[in-house]
Amino acid sequence: MTARMSIVIPAHDEAAIISRLLEALVADPRAAECEILVVANGCTDATVRIARTFEPSVRVVEIETASKIAALDAGDAATTAFPRAYVDADVLIDLPALLALADLLGEPDGPLIASPRFEVDTAASSWPVQAHYRIWELTDYRRQGHIGSGVYALSQAGRERFGSWPDVIADDRFVQQLFALDERGTLDGHVFTVRSARTLGAHLRRTTRIARGNLELPDDERLQSDDPIGDRMGNLIRRVARRPALWPAFAVYCATSTIPRVRAHRAVIGDASRDWARDDTSRVSA
Repeated sequence: MTARMSIVIPAHDEAAIISRLLEALVADPRAAECEILVVANGCTDATVRIARTFEPSVRVVEIETASKIAALDAGDAATTAFPRAYVDADVLIDLPALLALADLLGEPDGPLIASPRFEVDTAASSWPVQAHYRIWELTDYRRQGHIGSGVYALSQAGRERFGSWPDVIADDRFVQQLFALDERGTLDGHVFTVRSARTLGAHLRRTTRIARGNLELPDDERLQSDDPIGDRMGNLIRRVARRPALWPAFAVYCATSTIPRVRAHRAVIGDASRDWARDDTSRVSA
């Protein structure tokens, strides 16, 4: 039987949470219609052993290099079906959401890239982290064709838009910017969830990594550029100004969005070695 879609899951030392995602996928009988692949990259914990307990519904590929980009390349080499979804191991998503992506990307004249609606779970986070995301939800970036941040899927034509994965941190941002707004699709009827960092320090480390990843994206005229930052901030200020209850959160957001950008610029200018700065505060055992 030809698979309806391929699902590539890069995983580096995700023993604490990999079963949470895989259980959600294989619990659906339609998992047999999908090609589900875990690419364990440079793992030193029990990720591989845990993932193999889900065989044969899930296939496991091991590579020695601890690199998400290498894992994405290995996933593309080992899978055959389209559409193809790329799913981070720490997200919460079910199979119906992924199959809905396959249906959307398979429509004639449909989008080339798509993802479910992205939700951030801040229930266990400190107040400053919660404040940051309350304002982040109002940004242009969030409201206009947001793709990625843990899950995105490409049609075959979409995947053919680029060759090998570039050596960048922000693979999701790289992919999103290859497609104009009218080439992207968001499934409002389905969601995937990512747990935010619990502490402000962990949040700043994570967002600094994201900011540095964005700075390292290739300077290519094909990339769909954002509106100028002044215009985006102006739009955000107008939205917040009408809601005084959000003003304290906005003050926090100004700090939590500026500090990572400054740190990222310093790291790039200083040619500092990359630090994945993974947030383990959100990786709680299922």
